[in-house]
Amino acid sequence: MAKYYGVSVDVCPPRRGNRKGVVEKSNHTAAQRWWRTLPDETTPEQAQTSCDTFCRTRSDARMRPTSDGRASVITVAAREPLSAPPAAPYPATLTEVRTVSRQALVAWRGNQYSVPPEVAMSEVSVSERLGDGHIDIATDSGIVIARHRLAAPGSGAQVRDHGHVVALETLAKASASSSRRPHRRKERIPPGQAARDAANTLRHNTTNTDDTGPQASIIDMSVYERAAQNRTHLP
Repeated sequence: MAKYYGVSVDVCPPRRGNRKGVVEKSNHTAAQRWWRTLPDETTPEQAQTSCDTFCRTRSDARMRPTSDGRASVITVAAREPLSAPPAAPYPATLTEVRTVSRQALVAWRGNQYSVPPEVAMSEVSVSERLGDGHIDIATDSGIVIARHRLAAPGSGAQVRDHGHVVALETLAKASASSSRRPHRRKERIPPGQAARDAANTLRHNTTNTDDTGPQASIIDMSVYERAAQNRTHLP
């Protein structure tokens, strides 16, 4: 109930009469003047009826000092009624920091939500206000850059905004059509000078004239040529 209404519970320690002596005295009175008088064969329903009668005729009729004199316990309680609980939960807001993926997605409660591609690989704050049904994604400066409707928690859904998808595709096409050098792992690099020298040395030394010589030379040359194509540094 405390979490639902957004309040905190401050539990008083037991047997601390200076902090809650009124409550301790009420419990003591009920235990000594009513509980000890119940027969062993009393049913729970009969005990409840007996307790209500005791509170109405004895416990609530006790006199207490007030600002205007003395009044009974039931009168003092009537002056301080409990408020009715609110109809809706307290509008608490949950906020956590998340890191944006390279695909401009933010993880939240088992789902992923899109953001502008400019904030990829950066930290953003995700806020969910209880009962609203949507989340807000903001930068460190507090600027809200995306708002999405919440998907079912843990469903693994990807909620993307159309504008974010278009911006991500535009950025990807611009990067592909740029004149920058491709990544080194994607370049076709010719064999180095060390590989050429090793191949020439092997070709010069393999001058066998027997039946196995030329075949062994061809096999060894194919190995070295493949090694040169794979940019292997030969000893």
